Amino acid sequence: MRAWLLPFSLLPGLALGEACVVHSQAERLDVQLCQENRNIPSQLFREGFCQPQLQGQKVEVEFLEQCPEGAYGVCQEARAGSGLYRQDIHYYGVASDALYLQPACTSQYQGTWIEP
Repeated sequence: MRAWLLPFSLLPGLALGEACVVHSQAERLDVQLCQENRNIPSQLFREGFCQPQLQGQKVEVEFLEQCPEGAYGVCQEARAGSGLYRQDIHYYGVASDALYLQPACTSQYQGTWIEP
């Protein structure tokens, strides 16, 4: 085994190249975002972070290696799980939503907002 891979082999629950696209729909709502895992244990990411419980909404989740292109904004290094974990959140759909999402990214999630 190559020496630089050794630290990763000691972290069996750490995800490398893992993302989920969450698409939720309700009567007048259609939201699509992608969460890209930075350091969340894989099982917790798949069974917790990528499984939102949204009453009255149809929710579809698809797992990918990375988030697709085409996001109008990305909250990089967003803190989650009491600040212990980090993820990048890619937003798709209505670009004007950035007016609300950008401040939430920087203040609530302590992330960095970028427009790809």
